Amino acid sequence: MKACLMANVLTISTSAFDDQKPGTSGLRKKVTRFQEDHYLENFVQSVFACLDGFAGKTLVVGGDGRFHNDVAIQTILKVAAANGFGRALVGLGGILSTPAVSHLIRKTESFGGIILSASHNPGGPDGDFGIKYNTANGGPATEVLTDRFYEYSRTITSYKTLDGLDVDLEQLGTQRLGSMDVEIVDPVEDYAELMETLFDFGAIRTFVKSGFKFKFDAMHAVTGPYAKEIFTKRLGVPASDVLNASPKSDFGGGHPDPNPIHAQKIFDMAMSGDGPDLCAASDGDGDRNLIVGRKCFVAPSDSLAAIAANAHLTPGYGNGLKGVGRSMPTSGAVDKVAEAKGLPLYETPTGWKFFGNLLDSGDITLCGEESAGTGSDHVREKDGLWAVLMWLNILAARKQSVAEIMMDHWSIYGRNYYARHDYEEVDAAAAKELMAALETGLGSLVGQETAAGIVKTADVFSYYDSIDESFTDNQGIRILFENGSRIVYRLSGTGTVGATLRVYLERYEPAEGDLAQDTSEAIADLVSVSKSLASIDRFTGRSEPNVIT
Repeated sequence: MKACLMANVLTISTSAFDDQKPGTSGLRKKVTRFQEDHYLENFVQSVFACLDGFAGKTLVVGGDGRFHNDVAIQTILKVAAANGFGRALVGLGGILSTPAVSHLIRKTESFGGIILSASHNPGGPDGDFGIKYNTANGGPATEVLTDRFYEYSRTITSYKTLDGLDVDLEQLGTQRLGSMDVEIVDPVEDYAELMETLFDFGAIRTFVKSGFKFKFDAMHAVTGPYAKEIFTKRLGVPASDVLNASPKSDFGGGHPDPNPIHAQKIFDMAMSGDGPDLCAASDGDGDRNLIVGRKCFVAPSDSLAAIAANAHLTPGYGNGLKGVGRSMPTSGAVDKVAEAKGLPLYETPTGWKFFGNLLDSGDITLCGEESAGTGSDHVREKDGLWAVLMWLNILAARKQSVAEIMMDHWSIYGRNYYARHDYEEVDAAAAKELMAALETGLGSLVGQETAAGIVKTADVFSYYDSIDESFTDNQGIRILFENGSRIVYRLSGTGTVGATLRVYLERYEPAEGDLAQDTSEAIADLVSVSKSLASIDRFTGRSEPNVIT
């Protein structure tokens, strides 16, 4: 029997906010901004006002459990009901990982979904919050659509909502909110069943029982319940080896970013002489991953390349890949695999939405970004647990260590020594001035001899999508050297304070070269040149990056 929450539709007068322009992963601000009167309602109404044909249709809603997640869901449900949605699917307790939302939209043929997350950003009352809209294909809204949201938000004068009671998010089943059904669903079950169709759970279970040691850190984020169900219940990993598995609104006071800095405990475990065979982690909303073998950190770009080379060993990809895609800043390691296997390779701007058309059209099966995001055509988001399961399946099939697999890979394809240097929370105006000055001087760089080599080309990356014929410009500055090295500069859109300047550094070493260098030593000349070419110290006041990954 449905619980019925009687409610009246209200039209509330409001004033526009000037800062509701979504970035590459939606609208992200401090929690305190989202707590301001009308702020969230304005944005949600702006989204719905730019959509057509959703009357009576289904909306999926969920988030990573960070502070304000439950309150925001109640607001969204009331605005959705007042605007005419007929049904909402919500994860139990308001919990749904980002890839799980994508899968649920696709499986139930929903109209779209709203994801509440600021991904790897800190949580808590003083932390960050975020919201983004995903379309019927399960992927993030395109820039064309998010631009419409922003333009509407600048002139909005009213929004619709209900005056009814809140929905009980802790009770499975269907409740009636005004004229909309709200179904609270198990957030894990559908996703776990999908993973069983892609990977050989039997082989992984046997491998785990054989003595393979594995630890996973959920970082007190959304993947805790998923990890307990999949790794422990279905694959036999001891419960004690799934760490920090209870989602917390402040992520246990940590920073839910699965990199060697913020996931240092599990990284150090793997780097010890008697550490686990594989350590892994995922981020706040479950779409990023960390892969570390015993004394072998697998950089995200290398992980994408290794998966491309070995995906055929898994049931879901046994027939091979149709093509692969990577974001422009991601290293060219996967390019070498694609070339060797005769696969099409697509280079896109940063942001998973740019892979959407390629996945929908069947041009690619696999895609990834250097920022620890990897995924395939099973959903339209990057997927942290999927990447970990892919590695577990590959290890079970090859029966080699992570280090052995990577050395074998480099001996075939060569090695792309690669790092990303993040200068976080720099003055936004200064960061834009740096990029403008660098762009102005691009023409004079060609032919210049530097400590990292002779500059071959220098440009601003732009992307033409041949499928929807859209054009995206100003996606980062590329400096390419004659020896195959490159430096990329880009301002990130995932932070909430100031600007983050990201500098990507890459040097290719052929298969017959030195494949065992320390990355920092291999790219030392590129680091020095990157600072001097962009005058980073002068513009930002920073002599060193905050984070190196």
